Amino acid sequence: MDQQRRQAEDMRTSTRDLDELHERMRSWLSGRVGSPVTLSRLSAPSGNGMSSETLLFDASWTAAEGRREVGCVARMAPASEAVPVFPSYDLGRQFEVMRMARERAGVLAPRTLWYEPDPAPMGTPFFVMERLTGDVPPDVLPYTFEGWLLDASPADRMRLQRQSVEILARLHDAPFTVEELRPLEIAGTGESALRRHVDDQRSYYEWAHGSMRIPLLERAFDWLSEHWPNDPGPDVLSWGDARIGNVMYRDFTPVAVLDWEMAAIAPRELDLAWMIFLHRFFQEIAEVMELPGLPDFMRREDVCETYHQITGYKPRDMEFYEMYAALRHGVIMARVWHRRIHFGEQPMPDDPDDLVLHRAALERMLDGSYWG
Repeated sequence: MDQQRRQAEDMRTSTRDLDELHERMRSWLSGRVGSPVTLSRLSAPSGNGMSSETLLFDASWTAAEGRREVGCVARMAPASEAVPVFPSYDLGRQFEVMRMARERAGVLAPRTLWYEPDPAPMGTPFFVMERLTGDVPPDVLPYTFEGWLLDASPADRMRLQRQSVEILARLHDAPFTVEELRPLEIAGTGESALRRHVDDQRSYYEWAHGSMRIPLLERAFDWLSEHWPNDPGPDVLSWGDARIGNVMYRDFTPVAVLDWEMAAIAPRELDLAWMIFLHRFFQEIAEVMELPGLPDFMRREDVCETYHQITGYKPRDMEFYEMYAALRHGVIMARVWHRRIHFGEQPMPDDPDDLVLHRAALERMLDGSYWG
C-alpha cells in the first residue's frame, strides 16, 4: 500500500508554475473586486481528481461594507502540454451547471463566485467558487482500504449512502424547463440523448487513444450496441461524475457536490450506474489486496430501491448502464495512464488492454459472470 501511495503522490497533474499563477490571480481578482487583494499561497489538493487543474487559496480585500475574507477554489483547463484527459474544457458550462444545480435543484454544488472567459489573465479560461470544508472519501489510498468511511458504523455508512442517492433524486426530479436544459444537450445525429451520449464517448475514445486500439474497450462498445435498451426512459440533468469521491461530507451528511465537468442530458440510470460501479471498482481493488473493503456498501439493489422510494421511478436496464459506466471509466483511466507514460511515470504495457485498470471486471461483464 505504501508503494501505491507513493506512485499516486508522484502522479503529475500540472505543468504550470504556481508562483507565477499567484501573481496573475492576485492581479486579476484585484481588478474584479475593485480593490487590492491579499492572496494566500496557491496550493493544489491531493487525493482525488486528475482532469481540470484545481487551485486553493484565501483572498481578502476591503469592500464598501468592510473587510472581506473568502476561501476560494479555482478550476482551469490543463495546459495542452500536460496531455489533458479530455479534448475540451467548457468552464463556462460547468459554472452554469453548478449554479443551476444549486439554485434550481437544491443540490449543494459550491457557490459560484466568478467566471473569466478571457484566457489572458491566467493563460486559460477559469472560474472561482467557494471553498468548503469536510471529509471526502479518498481515491488514494481508496476509502475501501482505510480511513473514516471504512471505520464508520454500518448505520452511519447507510446514512451516507442514502443521502448520496438523494442527491441524484433531487437533481433528476428538479423542474428544469426544456429551454434551461437545451444548452447541455450533446450535439449529434442520434435519435435519443442516450445514443448521442454513447456516440460522443466513442468520439472521445478515438481522440484519447488515436492509432492505439484497445480491443477490450471496442468489444464493450459492440456489447452496448447489441444490448441497447428498448426504452431508455426519461432524460434528466445528469451530474455525469456521480460518485461519493466527488461529495464532501460532515457527520456523514453531504455539504458539497463537486466536479460537474461531465454533466449532460441523459437517462436517470447513467448517474445511478456510475455511483454503483465506481464503488465496486474501489471494492475490487481492496479485494485484490486481500482487504475486506465495504462489500455491503452501494450495492445495486439497495441504491436502486432507495432511488425508487424517493422518486417513484424504478431504474431499469441496469446491466446496460453498468457496462457503459465501466466502459466510460476505462476510456478515461486509459487516458490518465497515457499521461503517466508521457511523463515517464510508467512504461507502456505490452498489451493495450492492460491500460484498463479494471480489465478483469470488464471481461467478466462481457462474459456475463460479473452479475452472477
